[in-house]
Amino acid sequence: MLGWRCFSGYFLSLFSSKKEYFKSINGITGFYPKTIACYIQALRHHSVSSTIHKNGSKDSNERLEYLGDTVLNTIIAELLFNKFPYKNEGFLTEMRSKIVSRESLNDLAIKIGLSTIVQYDRRAINVHSKNSIFGNALEAFIGAIFLDGGFELSKEFIHKKLLTHIDLDALQHVEKNFKGRLIEWGQKNGHTIEFDTIEEMDKKQRIFEVYVKVDGVVNSNFKHISKKKAEQLAAEKVCESIGILE
Repeated sequence: MLGWRCFSGYFLSLFSSKKEYFKSINGITGFYPKTIACYIQALRHHSVSSTIHKNGSKDSNERLEYLGDTVLNTIIAELLFNKFPYKNEGFLTEMRSKIVSRESLNDLAIKIGLSTIVQYDRRAINVHSKNSIFGNALEAFIGAIFLDGGFELSKEFIHKKLLTHIDLDALQHVEKNFKGRLIEWGQKNGHTIEFDTIEEMDKKQRIFEVYVKVDGVVNSNFKHISKKKAEQLAAEKVCESIGILE
């Protein structure tokens, strides 16, 4: 089935005006797509998109990102469920969060070469946003694969092209939930931990600045386009300062 898909996709590429797209996608996935349009859209950031409906909808990759996020989470959940048969729900959820975090997906997008073909306006993107563009595009790319070839092709891509870059056994010991660790420390040692957030705009992009208070005193702060990421990074700084990181 996959062999026929590769042949039919290659045949289509020979007569397409988008030959470079076919070639680039084949280099990343190992197959030629049948429906090139959804991949092109998956690679289009909203900063270079056009309005396509009177309600303001744009031809950016955001809808495909939503779809790809769901597909990716389902496949990763199944993988972890089978790989760790005696681990509880909390462990599986945390492991999945580590794999599909924005930082992890951004890194994977760079490793497989997807970052080199993502279209975005470099003048309109600030440093906070740039760190998530490629990870978002990877999710959209998975959404395109799902639309083009279904669940099994998406699963094959994730297993063979993405998870080969992740050491699941080593990932078990990587600490990511610094906020939870800090809150737990505060509860055990009689300290109050508070997270205050200020939202601001930077080049039409929302930025969250999170302040962490220990017993009412600001201990650290961090800015990011993701509120959760800002919380984790600010909490990590506090954990390091009070000496609870191993």
